[in-house]
Amino acid sequence: MTLLGLVLGGLIGLCLGALGGGGSILTVPVLVYALGQSPRSATTGGLVVVGVTALCGAWSHARAGNVRWGAGLSFGAAGVAASYAGTALNRSVDPTVLMLCFAALMAVSATAMFRCSAVRAAPGRGRVLRIVASGLGVGFLTGFLGVGGGFVIVPALVGALGYEMPVAVGTSLLVIAVNSAVSLAARAGGETFHWEVVAPLTAAAVVGSLLGRRVSARVPSTTLRRAFATLTVAVAGYLVVRVAAG
Repeated sequence: MTLLGLVLGGLIGLCLGALGGGGSILTVPVLVYALGQSPRSATTGGLVVVGVTALCGAWSHARAGNVRWGAGLSFGAAGVAASYAGTALNRSVDPTVLMLCFAALMAVSATAMFRCSAVRAAPGRGRVLRIVASGLGVGFLTGFLGVGGGFVIVPALVGALGYEMPVAVGTSLLVIAVNSAVSLAARAGGETFHWEVVAPLTAAAVVGSLLGRRVSARVPSTTLRRAFATLTVAVAGYLVVRVAAG
């Protein structure tokens, strides 16, 4: 574990704690290109980093009253089967394709973060359908790519349930923790964990997540989202260049 890895781990946690998502999408590129893991090992190790960090972040937000436990657990439950399906697909996909999928997902994530402020609560049964559809999508992404899916969860909670951003962020972290635990259970016994890399990165991310909640209380959420969306686009571009270069 290098100093750069610890700094990047702190950044991952900072984004998760402040935005309820986004930071987890950096975890696999960090593990692959900064810390030398294979893409498949990185998607597994990333689940540990993301899950533990999200759980600690959710606890911090819960102390401020910003977690809706019923909605969060229901959202997570909706994606259980999809998480197992994503895990099965992960085992059969070529590592190069896996990283290109990451680049595409990062572009979608950046777009979602730019547009999140425009989301409005949907009326009636549309709320339930949106929560179920989002839960399935997030569960699949968590199993397939080892990401938390907060960039989908937060807009869904704001749009479907009308939550204010602090509540959506806190509840999103709970959903991410649930999905990460389910995906890790699906991989149990079939994966090798490089704890000498994963443990320090997780510790740095946890510290960052606790700082992230304080940052979110002082910096407008729109500013945070746009800054991170810009970083996400830059990392996605770097990822494509590295994959293309072989």
